[in-house]
Amino acid sequence: MVAETQARDIAERLAGGEDMTLLDVREGWEVAHAAMDGILHIPMGEIVARRDEVPKDRPLVCICHHGMRSAQVAGFLEQQGWDQVENLSGGIDAWSQQVDSSIPRY
Repeated sequence: MVAETQARDIAERLAGGEDMTLLDVREGWEVAHAAMDGILHIPMGEIVARRDEVPKDRPLVCICHHGMRSAQVAGFLEQQGWDQVENLSGGIDAWSQQVDSSIPRY
């Protein structure tokens, strides 16, 4: 089962210098409207075809709007052999509320 991780925990780990991949699985228009810095953007509908672009050598945090799509992608990647997969609980919406209010909510 994929671990659910809180936005503040991810922010602290990033601030501490942890090397992780932030995989944003939202649609392009969503990322254009509200994006975190340093993401790898692969929309959910493209993840099967583009999964080889996702690093396996460091923690992977999947992100979407509220955490549902990213949980599905995280589960899929875990089944495909990724062993350091987490889901951002509450998605970019939680990030905006808890970490960076400059990211617009929608």
